[in-house]
Amino acid sequence: MPIIVNLDVVLARRKIRLNDLAGGVDITPQNLSILKTGKARAIRFSTLEAICKHLNCQPGDILEYRQEPAVETQPSPSVINTEPPAPVKV
Repeated sequence: MPIIVNLDVVLARRKIRLNDLAGGVDITPQNLSILKTGKARAIRFSTLEAICKHLNCQPGDILEYRQEPAVETQPSPSVINTEPPAPVKV
């Protein structure tokens, strides 16, 4: 996924434990853990605001966008015909 969650990095820099953050922003440690590990599918702006307020940071400190490298598609070897075409009889 191209959205990277750097909550663990921000917590480490500020020497704050996940449980302390959970208590400070009134979110369960389980939900913060899901967010921290990048398994969350969404986050409310109010939650992001509360986290940023408690950590004194910007949303960009927590969330990062990384473009996925383009994947070149090549036909599989079974599709490629390397033999010359058969002569046509008339």
